[in-house]
Amino acid sequence: MARTIETDVLVIGAGISAAMVAEKLSETTDAKITVVEAGDKIFNLDERFGLRERFLSYGENPWPGDHIDGQTARGIQSRSMSVGGLALHWGGTTPRYSPEDFKVRSMYGIGHDWPISYDELDPFYQEAEERMGVAGAPGPEELDPRSKDYPLPPLPYSHNLGKLKAWAEKSGIPFWRNPVAKNSIPYQGRNVCTRCDTCSICPTGAKYTPDFTFQNLLEQQKIELVSRTLVRKLELSDDGSRIDHAVALDRDQPDEPVHFRAKTFVLASGYCWSSHLLLLSKSERFPDGVANRTGNVGKYVTGHRSLNTFVEVPERLYPGVYRADSLLSKKFQHQSDGQYIRHDFRIWEADVERRPRLKDDSGAMLLGDDLMEDWRRRTSTGVARMRAYYDVIPAKESALTLDAGRKNPWGDPLPQIDFVDSEWSRDLRQLTEDTIRERFDTVVRAGGGKTLRTTVDPLQDHPGGGCRMGSDPETSVVDPDGRTHDHENLWVVGAPTIVSSGCNNGTLTFAALSLRSAAAIAEALPTRTTD
Repeated sequence: MARTIETDVLVIGAGISAAMVAEKLSETTDAKITVVEAGDKIFNLDERFGLRERFLSYGENPWPGDHIDGQTARGIQSRSMSVGGLALHWGGTTPRYSPEDFKVRSMYGIGHDWPISYDELDPFYQEAEERMGVAGAPGPEELDPRSKDYPLPPLPYSHNLGKLKAWAEKSGIPFWRNPVAKNSIPYQGRNVCTRCDTCSICPTGAKYTPDFTFQNLLEQQKIELVSRTLVRKLELSDDGSRIDHAVALDRDQPDEPVHFRAKTFVLASGYCWSSHLLLLSKSERFPDGVANRTGNVGKYVTGHRSLNTFVEVPERLYPGVYRADSLLSKKFQHQSDGQYIRHDFRIWEADVERRPRLKDDSGAMLLGDDLMEDWRRRTSTGVARMRAYYDVIPAKESALTLDAGRKNPWGDPLPQIDFVDSEWSRDLRQLTEDTIRERFDTVVRAGGGKTLRTTVDPLQDHPGGGCRMGSDPETSVVDPDGRTHDHENLWVVGAPTIVSSGCNNGTLTFAALSLRSAAAIAEALPTRTTD
């Protein structure tokens, strides 16, 4: 016998997209909301000082228990399956995509337009920033448009970043603070960022992570959270138009299946596991899986690539606070110089090249005054890191598929993720990377620096896609609001729905898209009544 849990809205996954949806629906509707997560519930703020210490001392994972053994894809997929998801680990960087990202086909004759515009997403960007607590100061309006200011003022400049801003802007390229989801003032009951440089585990709670949202919702009895329960299949109604129930496995009682029955199903399992579940949910009637009538589930997976360079600068940069803080320029996201070449431009300190050392070049031990003298001599100049994420146009062949040869402990095929360049990106890759090198050199020459080394990262960072949005069911999985074309009560939110990854970190965009979907989902639910 299966154990049955009934609810109005079932949210599958408990990462940042799920947190945004659950919180918004709890505020705007009277629906019963249940969140189901395959991983563990990690609510451990009081333990994070100790976990941080072990991370620094021994390199241990600061989030023990944050993944399920045997539940891993081949390809680019970060290992994190727990309440809070990948945003437990994230650095908190929250730039928005640029208006051009949403209309590259219309503007440049390349790639694919989104079915929504930047202006349509702007209020949801703002809402996501307010829910997280984003600190920042906008760049020039023509390069960094927004309708309202950031909810929090920017964190103060460090000595090093202030020096680097003056140095970099000798090139004529404007730079401004990269916005972050870290408190610059007390906000939502969380502490101010102490700039302790371990953002992968913030010991004070100043950095936003989704576990805070879920804790608040549970304390207010606004949601039900079922952890350690892996959803393995979505079962359809007799006519195939709706999801009837979800079939899950309780990891603590694996012999007793769990059925979740709901009026509305929201798939918020990230770009990997959302497509994976839809493909797993195949049946005799739907042999290609759920929401996959046109064969687009798992297709058009996307990301962006980067170039990194380390530069010696004629500035004394001291080992300081908040080395993760960076400068951002969007200047080159708005122009292509006759070719489709778009990228962001970030700069931050790289003091790993200038830290005190215990041995000199000959291998002799350095102690006391000798160590300090060696360090002063080597820090007469500083080292900066420059990085550019460049736009990669996704191909349909860039896809997540099921690997029948690899299975999780419960017998389900695991994902295989293969990124494939579109013809546009393949043809432009070398020219793009050469152009970025030239722009790096422009900054270095203008500031009187020296390039030490430059590397190309071939990986697709900040991945998304697999359930791309669109107005045409023949080329997409969900409509512009995130509802699947094939099933009226099934929604996919966040990273899987993006059309392309632009030139910036994607988490804020995933959150904004999730809030936009939540607004559409709420229209069909009972409205929240007030006392």
